[in-house]
Amino acid sequence: MLISLNHVYYVLGALLAIVALLSFLDKNNPKRMLTGTFWGLYSIVFLFGNIISPMYMGVLVIAMAVIAGFGGVRMGKHDEATVEQRTAQAKKLGNWLLVPALLIPLITMIGTLGLKEFKIGGLQLLDKANLTLVSLGVACVLALLAAMSLTKDKGLQPVKESRRLFDAIGWAAVLPQMLATLGALFAAAGVGQVVSNLVSSAIPVDNKFMVVLAYGVGMALFTMVMGNAFAAFPVMTAGIGLPLIVKMHGGDAAILASIGMLSGYCGTLMTPMAANFNIVPAALLDLPDKNGVIKAQVPTALILLTVNIFLMYFLVF
Repeated sequence: MLISLNHVYYVLGALLAIVALLSFLDKNNPKRMLTGTFWGLYSIVFLFGNIISPMYMGVLVIAMAVIAGFGGVRMGKHDEATVEQRTAQAKKLGNWLLVPALLIPLITMIGTLGLKEFKIGGLQLLDKANLTLVSLGVACVLALLAAMSLTKDKGLQPVKESRRLFDAIGWAAVLPQMLATLGALFAAAGVGQVVSNLVSSAIPVDNKFMVVLAYGVGMALFTMVMGNAFAAFPVMTAGIGLPLIVKMHGGDAAILASIGMLSGYCGTLMTPMAANFNIVPAALLDLPDKNGVIKAQVPTALILLTVNIFLMYFLVF
């Protein structure tokens, strides 16, 4: 194949490596060595993750956690355009500013739905095993090129802007990947079976609605604890979804998975553990209440969770 998921990882790794280098060179950051080391270690995950042994990868992750835990990841100094300059450029470009953002879902859909069997010189263009992810990676690169063409930014300016965003988000940028990995570890450790035993002893498992209710609410609650629906999904699906809904009651696994993830996302809206979604935006917007985003989202999350539970009950069986 011409473009695989590894190629996407290499691009991400190269970006993070440059971010790390810029952090090392930022003398205005009192923690520049630790900040640069943190992003440098993260770049190694993407650049060499397929050749580093799991044990050493674990050591690398622990090192990142130690750096972040002791406040080693700090905001650097960035040369930003003034509000007046940004406003003037926004007025000049108008709605064309939306083009790069719209290109990402558009190209992702084209790659996923239209290029599955596309070949060049007998070689598969996109990795069929990870078609959506590879299409998303290609879409992001093409959207970046489109943005550079529109704004006339050249050289390292896009990377510098990426570094500014990484600095603004901080260590929370790695949470989705780490929590998804943690969810897989929990599933491998048998946490799903423990959950299944607890649910079986607490509710009448022969009642379809009660099982669906337990799964939907469990996805939301476990997501709130873990901060990521990807971490909750393998545990709750292995503990409730597959043994009770699919195997016992003959539910549809595809519907279970899709609506189950949506139920988990309802929990994402209600937890500070999803820092990159709920705490970082509050910080970037300088909101007086750091939990203001969560408080605004709770009513919507509860309504959506209720709808998801009833949708699953009527559609999964």
